[in-house]
Amino acid sequence: MTPETVGPLSRLIDVMRIPPRGQDVHVEATAEECAALARDFGLPAIRSLSGDYHLKTSAKGINVTGVVKASITQICVTTLEPFDSSVEEEVEVDFAESSGMPPEPPTDINEYEPPDEIVNGQIDLGALTAEFLALGLDPYPRKPGVDFDYRDPSDEKDSPFAALNKLRQGK
Repeated sequence: MTPETVGPLSRLIDVMRIPPRGQDVHVEATAEECAALARDFGLPAIRSLSGDYHLKTSAKGINVTGVVKASITQICVTTLEPFDSSVEEEVEVDFAESSGMPPEPPTDINEYEPPDEIVNGQIDLGALTAEFLALGLDPYPRKPGVDFDYRDPSDEKDSPFAALNKLRQGK
């Protein structure tokens, strides 16, 4: 984890300080961090962003489970109007030291998801929160109640039903 890879939201956790029974961690983005992430993700606004995690040690490393929640403003792809929405993404990620990661996947490549790397004895729950927000964003957001129902007028003229309609109307 170099300074170039750390985004606007960073909350480093020292893995050696995680108690054997596990640890609960709450990550809350500040207004400045929300504004920076909104710029990064091309959103008009992120009003709130948080992550609630449970960290548990295992023989292989650290298992992180939890949920990311955000209140955001997006632009409707149909009307181009801003609208408010929320994101809620479940999180389950394993972290391991690079020395503990297998060089090649032990199973079918399509089923294997390698653990994220523990860097300098730390994991970044802020970056994890931002990553799962990004995963939860709808790439084609639509304002609630808006439906895309475009009909090209030229399609109607060329339709076989248009000819039948003319016959039926006596034209």
